[in-house]
Amino acid sequence: MAKTVSSFELTLHRRPQDQTRADWLYNELRTAILEGRLKYGARLPATRYFARLHGLSRGIVVTVFERLQTEGYLSARSGTGTWVSQRVQSGTAKPACPPKTPVYAACAISRHPKPKPFIGWVELKGGRPFHMRDPDLAHFPAKIWARIASRRIRDFGMWLRADEDRQGYGPLREAIAQYLGSSRGVRCSPDQIVLVSGIQQALDLLARFLVKPGDEVWMEDPGYFGACVAFGNAGANLVPVLVDEQGLSVSAGIHISPRAKGVFLTPAHQFPLGMTMSLERRMEILSWASHTGAFIIEDDYDSEYRFQGKPTPALQGLDRSSTVIFIGTFNKLLFRTLRLGYIVVPPVLIDSFVSFRRQTEFCSMSLDQIVLREFIAEGHFGRHLRRTRDLYAGRLATLMEGGRRYLDGILDISTVQAGLYTAAFLRNGLSSHTAEMRAAAVGIETKALDRFTLQRPDPMGLLLGFAAFDEAAIYRGVAELASALGRPRSRNSA
Repeated sequence: MAKTVSSFELTLHRRPQDQTRADWLYNELRTAILEGRLKYGARLPATRYFARLHGLSRGIVVTVFERLQTEGYLSARSGTGTWVSQRVQSGTAKPACPPKTPVYAACAISRHPKPKPFIGWVELKGGRPFHMRDPDLAHFPAKIWARIASRRIRDFGMWLRADEDRQGYGPLREAIAQYLGSSRGVRCSPDQIVLVSGIQQALDLLARFLVKPGDEVWMEDPGYFGACVAFGNAGANLVPVLVDEQGLSVSAGIHISPRAKGVFLTPAHQFPLGMTMSLERRMEILSWASHTGAFIIEDDYDSEYRFQGKPTPALQGLDRSSTVIFIGTFNKLLFRTLRLGYIVVPPVLIDSFVSFRRQTEFCSMSLDQIVLREFIAEGHFGRHLRRTRDLYAGRLATLMEGGRRYLDGILDISTVQAGLYTAAFLRNGLSSHTAEMRAAAVGIETKALDRFTLQRPDPMGLLLGFAAFDEAAIYRGVAELASALGRPRSRNSA
């Protein structure tokens, strides 16, 4: 392990009155090494500086360093300094008895159990098929992004002194408004847009802003677990509403909870089943929300990647009653660590929402916002979308062809031509959970559909991500998945 030099000063506890300075320093350094606060390979300051820093004589420091070196905790060589010995395993010091969980911690843990989609989930290392969280980063124009970022960093003083904007970088909001208006049919001005870190922050803010404990909120079933978490944390009463081939069933929602305060929707590409909400259902949900005074949160999930037919305009573009709040993100379009999303807030609500947001975040400007704005303005974003749309369409076609070749009678892949993943339905009698476990056992990463249900029975299917894998990897993954799931059951066993 390479030696490291820490620029941070080591904190030492106060010396007990009945302990000599040498014993005190020895115990403090030894404990810091065993607890891992001083990592093995870490270089210690020069004895003269160390003595002056802690108000000790240099002789005491030298004596203690030599004692620790003799016992194997430190190593030293003339001209290179003193460092923690690599033979020492950090973190070996154990408390006399296990620490007791404080009452407040136990209460917090019990109030916030692990969400259903995460229970028993093990993410495989190395991005194995059919991991579904990432686009293909190899096709992202990283050099262009880096060039823009470098140019802006050199202008450090200019963007650092930019006027504070409570809603995010103004020029980026202008670019987003233009993009949403032209490509998604969203009717908005830059003043309606609030920049956030992604969909989950948007949902957390909106849930706390819009509902009070006990309010009923419709949720698609199956549906996006992040919305369930956000509204559940805000104290809402979640109302599962059936999803069929046309999207959320408005009539079912009205039958169960006619006076709900709001609804969360993924109408462009329903998560996780993938269908597009029909125009009839869109008009029904807008009519219901307008008459009851309910809100609609429209998550524009994966809408940019539609490989067949015309793009479906956003529900927000049909709204005439300021009921729809539109949210989206750039994280899955560009790269996951970008952490940039947006909320399109109705004009009547924007001032109050921005004031509410300031309770937890005073300034939302960042260098990434400035870089993204130039990335969009210079045309790179549009070109990247066009290239990856063609790329992912080909990979979905490969997955469907592989499914016909290897998975006939085992797994039927959805015919929905959109998104970065697709749903596939089991035809051999396996449950979603069992199929996910069998796939993981051979190194194939899938997600069971029943992870995303609220009340409805197991849909008996898996989610397969395809965007991040080339054709050869997809074919290999399909063959391995077919082997893991086994042959179809016979007619006699059906």
